[in-house]
Amino acid sequence: MIRKFALSLTATALLAAPAAHAADIVDTAVGAGNFETLVAAVTAAGLVDTLKGEGPFTVFAPTDEAFAALPAGTVEDLLKPENKDQLVAVLTYHVVPGKVMSTDLTDDMTAATVQGGEITIDLDNGVMVNDATVTTADIEADNGVIHVIDKVILPE
Repeated sequence: MIRKFALSLTATALLAAPAAHAADIVDTAVGAGNFETLVAAVTAAGLVDTLKGEGPFTVFAPTDEAFAALPAGTVEDLLKPENKDQLVAVLTYHVVPGKVMSTDLTDDMTAATVQGGEITIDLDNGVMVNDATVTTADIEADNGVIHVIDKVILPE
């Protein structure tokens, strides 16, 4: 009888536990498991606190495979402390201020990035951001949204 009561109490406690809060953009990327390079780069660039901030932000997030497709040595060079400014420029080129959901996109629209350049959206052959394809859209975080892309886009 005591054992049954203990099990019942444990089940009740679990049911009464508050729901988990949505994660911020960084925690969402970490939890996804296929953005290890992006998270390492954001950390090296000193952008973690920014992307954990209030936002909202729209992040076009390249996968680990997208970073691996860059020319050999590119990621390693970008991660060197002396190349931090260049790394920040590349990463912030993937970020648009505000929360832009896929339903907000229109063909041939441009959007100003945090880096200062512009990206172009093309809806003719799926959803393209510059020359990268959006493979998964609208991953919501509590401070914005992530759209997964298959290439690292580089500022001109």
